[in-house]
Amino acid sequence: MSAADTTTAKVPPARQSPPPAPAVRKKPAGRRSSGGAGTPWLLLAPCLLILALVLGYPLVRLVTLSFQEFGQSQLWGFKPAESVGFDNFSKVLGDSDFWAVVVRTVVFAAGCVIFTMVAGMLIALLLQRVSGWVKTLVNIALVASWGMPIIVATTVFKWLFDADYGILNALLSKLPGVEMVGHNWFASGPQGLAVIMLLVVWGAVPFVVITLSAGLTQVPAELEEAARLDGAGAWGVFRFVTLPILKPIIVMLTTLSVIWDMGVFPQVFVMRNGHPEAEFQLLTTYSYDRAFVVNDYAQGSAIALLTVLLLLGVVAVYMRQMLKIGDVE
Repeated sequence: MSAADTTTAKVPPARQSPPPAPAVRKKPAGRRSSGGAGTPWLLLAPCLLILALVLGYPLVRLVTLSFQEFGQSQLWGFKPAESVGFDNFSKVLGDSDFWAVVVRTVVFAAGCVIFTMVAGMLIALLLQRVSGWVKTLVNIALVASWGMPIIVATTVFKWLFDADYGILNALLSKLPGVEMVGHNWFASGPQGLAVIMLLVVWGAVPFVVITLSAGLTQVPAELEEAARLDGAGAWGVFRFVTLPILKPIIVMLTTLSVIWDMGVFPQVFVMRNGHPEAEFQLLTTYSYDRAFVVNDYAQGSAIALLTVLLLLGVVAVYMRQMLKIGDVE
């Protein structure tokens, strides 16, 4: 480098500190926190008000009636409603028919949940292995069946299992050695409840399939491939890879299915033409009969309240399982 270049070289200017930022005027801490805390409640107020009117008042009225003597005389105003304490609950819990209905409801709900979850899981796994157009057709059929009104679906099943004109009896009679023409599926409680269970499962499977299909898309393919390389078969991959990842979804779906299936009413009511026999009674229909057929609204309310408490126990188990899953994660 020449001397001229040395003398004419530019020297970088000294680094200057940035100008101080303008002072920001802070609002009082108390005023900001109070406004931020009140805004969400203000936005939720209309929804909470609607829930209080639609759900809160009926629940309070249900609890009140269950501790009173309330029949037709009280309904028409001939007698005042008197408090009887726990007498209604004592009568209900001391009735053997009530416990038979409880056992029948639990068995019915357990069967519906098991068949719904197993069928939903199998269909969801199958949809992962079919072509796109087949998956689209199956999803359309699932959504169509899911969107069908319960009354319409129940009427269709009544026709399918009709003793005189049912298509199922006609198809089964075509099998060698099978004669089902004129067979009454509702002549006995177990067969009739099996038909109603099939109706409930048919209506519940689409939601389970769609939800599980969405969950299966979140299972990493790398974990499944690693399990196969380690020698795991199809069942091993499902048990040790797929199932643990889907556990939160399965717990949620199982809990919702239990709540829904414990509250089955229109399927039984419509299938038995509005008058379910004793061997078809579930907790919901039993409570309805005590309230609106026997006109003992207090005992009907007590049965309904006991059903609510039973379902709250299911919800408590669900919350405990979700908290355990959250601790593990």
